[in-house]
Amino acid sequence: MSHKRIPKRRAAMAAGGVVALGAAAILLPNANASQDGGSSDAAAAPRTLKAADASDLASQLAGMLGDAFAGSYYDTGEQQLVVNVVPGDNNQVIVEAKKAGADVREVDNSMGELRGGASTLKSEATIPGTSWAIDPRTNKILVTADSTVTGEKWDKLESTVQGLGSGMATLEKSAGTFRTFVSGGDAIFGGGARCSLGFNVTAGDGSPAFLTAGHCGVATEQWSDAQDGAPIGTVDQAVFPGEGDFALVKYDDPATEAPSEVNLGDQTLAIGQAAEATVGQQVFRMGSTTGLADGQVLGLDATVNYPEGTVTGLIQTDVCAEPGDSGGSLFTQDGQAIGLTSGGSGDCTVGGETFFQPVTTALEAVGATLGGDAAGGAGDQAGGEEAGGAEAGGEEAGGGDAVGGEEAGGEQAGGDAGAGDAGAGDAGDGDAGDGTGSGVGGSDDGTGAHDGSTG
Repeated sequence: MSHKRIPKRRAAMAAGGVVALGAAAILLPNANASQDGGSSDAAAAPRTLKAADASDLASQLAGMLGDAFAGSYYDTGEQQLVVNVVPGDNNQVIVEAKKAGADVREVDNSMGELRGGASTLKSEATIPGTSWAIDPRTNKILVTADSTVTGEKWDKLESTVQGLGSGMATLEKSAGTFRTFVSGGDAIFGGGARCSLGFNVTAGDGSPAFLTAGHCGVATEQWSDAQDGAPIGTVDQAVFPGEGDFALVKYDDPATEAPSEVNLGDQTLAIGQAAEATVGQQVFRMGSTTGLADGQVLGLDATVNYPEGTVTGLIQTDVCAEPGDSGGSLFTQDGQAIGLTSGGSGDCTVGGETFFQPVTTALEAVGATLGGDAAGGAGDQAGGEEAGGAEAGGEEAGGGDAVGGEEAGGEQAGGDAGAGDAGAGDAGDGDAGDGTGSGVGGSDDGTGAHDGSTG
């Protein structure tokens, strides 16, 4: 018998407050229409692109430009791909990049120089409470220190940044503390830990499974969708700390229905494939504490020095998160899986930095696949009447002034559902974990399938 849904998502969505409603009004209906480059004389002018198309173009241009390529980002306002190039003798590649539809910008720092600076930071300033990522919008390394980095540690970090040279890096101070977003509460449970199910996948042997945060996977081996409930899944692989923060958990029942979708509360969004993140791209996060939230990608290949150890290869964003959101799904409006919630600082009242494990890297490492046949009938609800109807943009969905308004980032968003100081401990302790691991994708009568949106 397949594992049946236990309808717990309404409470999780209520906990998300106005942030969830505001983000839902942006996300639904899924109406990001296809765009083109306009008139025929615009061959050498920047084209209007969707974020997914911009990401594909960026990958192509990175190979074409070679050493001249110095990063790229998506300009959401202009809906254009901005590509950084280092001036050189071969101007033809720049001409070709413009013909391809990119907005080409000349910068000072090459990718090699920026990566070299990041390597210096790793060797000389791997201090708990610090992070760094390459920011193509400034053509610099963005270095952040949390509130624990003081005294000699701050002096060491500051001198290392200065030693990189003028114009190579910026140093910022965060009011919060970098930690994995773990908490006690209601979602998927294991050994006293609580985490979020990120995305349902198919394991390499064809069995149903799901991805979650690695710090959840190393906390305990078996997971349940109810506190003190019977296990529904067993950890197959987990990485944390180190080169990522991800885990593959296989469902114990091989007949478990595991649709490739994200539960948005009353609707679901079909997830068709995994995709690489692009700086500047709008993304959405689902979490059991704060529900649905949105923001932008700020940096790629981020290194974060958590108290438990250093994690590399992450995505840095300004999407808020709180204890209880670890492992949750990061995705796009058009149903692309982007990341798994790892950790960060701040909350959904004051904001902060949040880091995500790229889904593409996790899938490759564990040998799993996402989307395709596993999506089942997820598309019906995602594109149905409710998803595109009045509720999606109306009062219940947080339409109108609530979107992006004061309440969207205010106290309601980080209210009682936020675990506060609880759950700030290590992933292996009793307060560890987060997530919305309850099943989704079905009706409230409990007959639905297990959902991949628990976050």
